[in-house]
Amino acid sequence: MAEARSVGRLALRVEGDWWVAYHAAGGTMEGAAPLGSIAMAAVTGNTARKAGFLALMQEVLADRVEQDTGLRPQFTAPARAPEHERSGRA
Repeated sequence: MAEARSVGRLALRVEGDWWVAYHAAGGTMEGAAPLGSIAMAAVTGNTARKAGFLALMQEVLADRVEQDTGLRPQFTAPARAPEHERSGRA
């Protein structure tokens, strides 16, 4: 069995009126690649839609990683962004 290694993370940020998903390296947003976005009004107060967007972005990121590496990634439990990345509504 191959040893697990990090291929980055799915980073989600509120930017103005949008919730934006990125493929980012661990611990930094430098060089992060945007994957998709949804209007905050579409997910605020709608847990099913919010979960659906998150699941879609995980699949988009998994497809991207699998295309680049030949391996489909496993996602770990969500974690809060590092303090230096949290600034409220960007």
